[in-house]
Amino acid sequence: MRELDPQNIPRHVAIIMDGNGRWAKQQGKMRIFGHKNGVSAVRKAVTYARETGISHLTLYAFSRENWNRPAQEVSALMTLFMQALDLEVKKLHKHNIKLNILGDLSAFNPTLQQKIQAAQQLTQHNDALVLNIAANYSGQWDILQAAKQLANHAAEKQIDLDDINIEDFQSYLVTAHQPPVDLLIRTSGEQRISNFLLWQIAYAEFYFTEVMWPDFDEQTFHQAVLAYQQRHRRFGASE
Repeated sequence: MRELDPQNIPRHVAIIMDGNGRWAKQQGKMRIFGHKNGVSAVRKAVTYARETGISHLTLYAFSRENWNRPAQEVSALMTLFMQALDLEVKKLHKHNIKLNILGDLSAFNPTLQQKIQAAQQLTQHNDALVLNIAANYSGQWDILQAAKQLANHAAEKQIDLDDINIEDFQSYLVTAHQPPVDLLIRTSGEQRISNFLLWQIAYAEFYFTEVMWPDFDEQTFHQAVLAYQQRHRRFGASE
């Protein structure tokens, strides 16, 4: 593989992991077969991010809109989520990776909530990579919950509305104190944001690939980072 410029590694990469269901259909299998194989792609993405020097990786695992899927699929996804926490968290901790679950966790059953809390506590001091898993998350919800927190603090006179700036508002988002997204990747050929990290991707570079998520590997990730390094980021400035 072509070597990367070590001085131009994206700090924060976000991935919309799309195509599990279609991949399974191509194999003549049920959708959950694709989700299970997608876990292997997650491992590969995490390994590549850590070895490449990416400091933050955010994966879109389950959106608030995904509750509208068939009940059998949702139930299977929740079971897979719990199994992944049981099997993967100790490995993450061993490799010095911090795990955050981003989203409205109150919708999950108490057992899953406890597993999430335990996983986050175990890995909270790790610093080789911050791995964010967005679950029951949407960008609109994130902005709304931040605005509500801010409004409550203003009402309680903890903050003066006239003094609030962009950095203050960002501190109320679920990604508080994390760098903005530099590179957003979406698999399976779809080219939309799907309500993901709407605030955080304000100046992100987008990379779309036809590869479906279960087939996403280190080489695919590498190609995305190479494409990122070939772009000139102006952040609104002129050439």
